[in-house]
Amino acid sequence: MTDNTEKKVIPAKDASIKLASINTLLKNKGLEAMAEALDQNRNSILKANRKDLEYAEQLKNQGKISQALVDRLKVNDSKIDGMIAGIRDVMELEDPTGKTLSCLELDEGLELYQVSCPIGLIGVIFESRPDVVPQIMSLCLKSGNATIFKGGSEAFNSNRTIFNILKEAIEEIGDIPAKAFQLMETREEVMDILALDSYIDLLIPRGSNAFVKFIQDNTRIPVLGHADGICHVYVDNEADIEKAIDVCYDSKVQYPAVCNAMETLLVNSDIASKFLPEMIEKFVKAGVEVRLDEKTYTIAEDKGIRGLKKASEEDWSTEYNDLILSVKMVDSMNEAIDHINRYGSHHTDCIVTKSKDKRRTFTELVDSSSVMVNASTRFADGFRYGKGAEVGISTNKIHARGPVGMEGLLIYKYILLGNGDRVSDYTGDKAKKFTHRKLDKQISDII
Repeated sequence: MTDNTEKKVIPAKDASIKLASINTLLKNKGLEAMAEALDQNRNSILKANRKDLEYAEQLKNQGKISQALVDRLKVNDSKIDGMIAGIRDVMELEDPTGKTLSCLELDEGLELYQVSCPIGLIGVIFESRPDVVPQIMSLCLKSGNATIFKGGSEAFNSNRTIFNILKEAIEEIGDIPAKAFQLMETREEVMDILALDSYIDLLIPRGSNAFVKFIQDNTRIPVLGHADGICHVYVDNEADIEKAIDVCYDSKVQYPAVCNAMETLLVNSDIASKFLPEMIEKFVKAGVEVRLDEKTYTIAEDKGIRGLKKASEEDWSTEYNDLILSVKMVDSMNEAIDHINRYGSHHTDCIVTKSKDKRRTFTELVDSSSVMVNASTRFADGFRYGKGAEVGISTNKIHARGPVGMEGLLIYKYILLGNGDRVSDYTGDKAKKFTHRKLDKQISDII
């Protein structure tokens, strides 16, 4: 471990204990200060981002990063407005810590409380997207978690500027332990972070599938996230054509460089010749490179649509993060479900249909963290789900799944309130019996 890492991680771990006890009023005061600071320092943020964009364009031209990463890096006034709105939305959320999840009487006068609490020290490693910093810092502050940030070199100036603005705003409050939030900036520190399982309680990686996979494969720290965002829209033979076109177009074109954008369109064979020509032409006009299987290629060719490509087997398991789309014809909803569960990443998948029975079957059998019915895959987002912001999207099946807000940054502890009680009284021939009776009581009313 480098000296710089020790100087940041150990104080953050120590500060996490104090941060966990900060009251809601003080947390919200800190959040409002963060929001105001971003608003007052727009020019500094935009100036820093311009430097990063210039550097990122050089890296892209050298083939070192993708256009998708460049797109994610861009910050403008609208993005800053979104950062501010996200922080203020978190302010409006109920403080999730210290809540009684259950209360069980073990015996008269011996009560067991299950109480929500912060996880501790969160490590966030991300590529591009400077808006990750205010999103996660606000959620971590409200949930009482200390945070170590490590962004990519392509966003060095933006990350540093935004982080310093937010941290200085917190420091001015005075009673919030600002050392709980630290920024790492060197490549060597990434490997240091991955080895710090004795300090860091949870890692959240944000970036490409290769990047996330690397994090998952090189640490013993629990990782919350997803490696791929291979999302599908299935257009059923009982779909409303106009709605299907709107949903598919938005899912692909609205913002193609993100993990919840559609990568594969599945179309029922009964509706393909009616739906596909108009849909493909609309995609082509938007600059989408459409890759078709043999059957859909034939339909497009017969309609006089030219300049299209044929899909390969590899396309079904590819996350493009770009204006590229693979299209496949299926003969039934069950075939679509099988394709999604085989090639998808269990992230976000959609069905467009008017059939109530098919909606139910699709939502039950598609094994994804978010399943949409007649709505764009792009809705899979913490802010849109009413979480204020998100720490990431998880395809895990334990702890937290889908767009993860503060609930993914919480764990719980057990608090047992007694009166000199002894286990020995509950063993042996004359052992007392446990009542194990559920109680409607709150720990906040007791201590």
